[in-house]
Amino acid sequence: MNPVRSPKKILITAALPYANGYIHLGHLAGAYLPSDMYARYQRLKGRDVLFLCGSDEHGVAITVTAEKEKMSPRDVIDRYHHANREAFERFGMSFDRYSRTSSPLHHETTKEFFMEFHRRGLLKQKSEKQLYCEFDRMFLADRYVEGTCPVCGSAEARGDQCENCGSWLNQTDLIDPRCKICGRTPVVKDTTHLYFPLGDFQERLEAYVKERDARDGWKENVLRYCESWFREGLEDRAVTRDLSWGVPVPVPGFEQKVVYVWFDAVLGYITAAREWAKEKGSEEKWRHYWQDQNTKYVAFIGKDNVVFHCIVFPAMLMAWNDGRTDTYVLPENVPANEFLNLEGQKFSKSKGWGIDVRDFLNYFPADYLRYGLATSLPESRDSDFTLRDFQARVNNELADILGNFVNRTLAFAHREFDGKIPPMTGMPGPQDKEFLARLESAPDAVGGLFEQYRFRDGVAEAMNLARAANKYFNDQEPWKTAKTDRAACAATIHHCLQAVYTLGILFEPIVPRIAEKIRAMLKAETPVPGSWDSAGKPVLKAGHSLAKPEILVSKIEDAQLHSVMKDLGLETGPSSLQAHNAQQRTMITIDDFKKIDLRLAKIISAENIQKSEKLLKLKVQIGEEQRQIIAGIAKTYEPERLIGKFVVVVANLQPAKLMGEESQGMLLAANDPEGRLSIVTIEDDLPTGSVVR
Repeated sequence: MNPVRSPKKILITAALPYANGYIHLGHLAGAYLPSDMYARYQRLKGRDVLFLCGSDEHGVAITVTAEKEKMSPRDVIDRYHHANREAFERFGMSFDRYSRTSSPLHHETTKEFFMEFHRRGLLKQKSEKQLYCEFDRMFLADRYVEGTCPVCGSAEARGDQCENCGSWLNQTDLIDPRCKICGRTPVVKDTTHLYFPLGDFQERLEAYVKERDARDGWKENVLRYCESWFREGLEDRAVTRDLSWGVPVPVPGFEQKVVYVWFDAVLGYITAAREWAKEKGSEEKWRHYWQDQNTKYVAFIGKDNVVFHCIVFPAMLMAWNDGRTDTYVLPENVPANEFLNLEGQKFSKSKGWGIDVRDFLNYFPADYLRYGLATSLPESRDSDFTLRDFQARVNNELADILGNFVNRTLAFAHREFDGKIPPMTGMPGPQDKEFLARLESAPDAVGGLFEQYRFRDGVAEAMNLARAANKYFNDQEPWKTAKTDRAACAATIHHCLQAVYTLGILFEPIVPRIAEKIRAMLKAETPVPGSWDSAGKPVLKAGHSLAKPEILVSKIEDAQLHSVMKDLGLETGPSSLQAHNAQQRTMITIDDFKKIDLRLAKIISAENIQKSEKLLKLKVQIGEEQRQIIAGIAKTYEPERLIGKFVVVVANLQPAKLMGEESQGMLLAANDPEGRLSIVTIEDDLPTGSVVR
C-alpha cells in the first residue's frame, strides 16, 4: 500500500458540470459526493481545506442547447447554473466557492494563460480541414456535426467523440456527416487555428504520473487511461475554435474565434479560488493554495474527464511554471470514478433515461440519497443504482442499524438514568474492553480508507461500527442489568453513548444532516477542526444532560416508493424500472433484423490510409466478389496482422466516402468502455460469403 500524503493545506476541486442540463444522480456518484466526503473529512481532521467547483458555461454543448430550446446561450447558462447550484446546496455539498466560467474574472484568467503562452511562442499556428455548412455559412464545431462512427458504426457519433464506444474522433473521419442545424451534408474547407504543443510534454507527463502514483497511490483505472493516451502518443491540440460563444481569442487576426472550451474550463478552478479570495477581502489569498508547493491538490472527476485533468491541465500548468516564478501546484491525485448506471442502463439525456437530483430530493431527504449513493460508488468499475436497493440500504442499514442504535441508547438513558450520561464505576470487563478498543480504532480505520479514496469501504467500516455497537448493546443486556447490577448497566449505557458520539463524527462526511441530529440529541457541540481525532475517545462526561430521543431515520415504505416511481414516469411493481427500461430501448422486429445482410469475409489485403491515424483500407473476399472496406481500427491492429482473417461484414450497407476512399461495407467489432476494439472473427473453415445469422 502506498503511503498517503496528508499535509495541513489541501486544495480540492470537483469537475465543472456543463450548464446545459440538470445534475443527475450519476453526476453525484462520479465526482461530487466523493469530493464532498473527502472535504468534510479533511476539515474534521483539522486541515486547511479550499473546496472549489462551478459551472462550465462555454463550448458547443451550450450553443446547441440554446438553438434547440430557442434561447440565447446566456439564458441557457443562467437557467442551469442557478438550478444546479441550488441542487448542490440541497444535496449538502460544502463548496467554499461555486463559480461560473462566463464571469469577467474567468475571462481574465483564461486570457492571462493564453497570452502568456502566445507571448513565449508556445502556441503553433496551423491550417486544418474542417467541415463547413454552405447553407448556414459557418464552420461546424464538433457538436454541430453528427454522422456514423468509423470505429463502431454508431449512427449518432459527434464530430469530436462517439458516446457509444468512447472513441475520440476527427470530424472529417465521420461517415456521412450532417450539419445538426439544417441536416445537410457539409463540405471540407481550410481554416486556421492555434495549437498547444501537448506532445512536447509527454515525457514529463509520464514522469509526473509515475511520481504522483508512487507518492499518493493513483487508481488503477486512472493509470490505465493515462497509459492508453501515452501509448498512442500525445499530439498538438487546437486551443481556438470557430464559434461566437466563449472567451474571445486575445490575438490579432483571430478576433472571430474563441478559446477552445477544453483550455478555458479547467482554468475555472483557479478563477473560483480568485473569487473566493476576493470575497474574503484578501485578493491574493488564493495563491496560498494554488501557488504553495506544500499544498496537496486533489481533483475529483468522472472517468470521461481523465485526459483533461491528468494530462492536459498538468501540461498547461507545467507550461506556465516553465516561464514564471509564480508557479502552480499540480494535482497530487485525480481519483476518477467510473459511471453509475440506473437500473442497468447508462444515464442518457438524449434518451430521457435518468433521475435529476432536484426531482429526487422532492421525495427523499438528501442524506438518504447520500448514503444510497455512497454504498454504490463506481470507484473501480461501473456500478448500478436501483430504487429497490436504495430503499433496502436506507431501511436495513441507515434506519435499522445506525438509527436503531442511537434511538435505543438514548431512550434507555432517559428511562433509566433521568436523561443523563450515567457515571462509570468499577473496572471494565473483557467485552467492555473489546468494544472500547474497537471504538478507539474506528476513526483511524475509516479515515485511512478515506485518505486512500476508498469511500465505499470507509462507509462500510463506519456502518460496521454501528453493527458492533448494536451487538455490544444486545450482548450486555442492559434491560436485565438495570434490575440486577446497576453499575454494570450504567457502564454499558455510558460506553454506548460514547459510541453514539463517535458515530456522529464518523458519519458527518457521509450524512451531515443525520450527524447534526445525533449531536442535537446528545447536546454535543458542533464539530470543529480536529474533531475527527476526538472520536473514539470518552468525550462525553458523566452527568451531561441529553435531549429527548427522536426518530433518526424513517423507513421508506413500498407504497411511498411506488408513488415516487409513478410520479417520475416509471413503472411500479417488483420489476420497478426494468419494465421502463425496455420502453426506452429502440426495439426491432425479426423482419428488421433480416434486412441486415451479414456475411463471412476474408481479408486479403490491408494498408494504412495516409493522413489518417485511425483508418485502414481493407480488401475482402465475399464469395466470388472482392470489396474495399474502410475501417477505423488502425490504432488497434497492424495491417499485416489482419491478412487472412475471417471476419463478419455488413454486406448491404450503403457505400460511403472516407478520406477520399469508398467504403463498401462495415466490419463488426466489439469495444469496451475505454474504446478498445476487437473485431469479430470466425475460426471455423467456412466458405466466404456464408450468411451470418
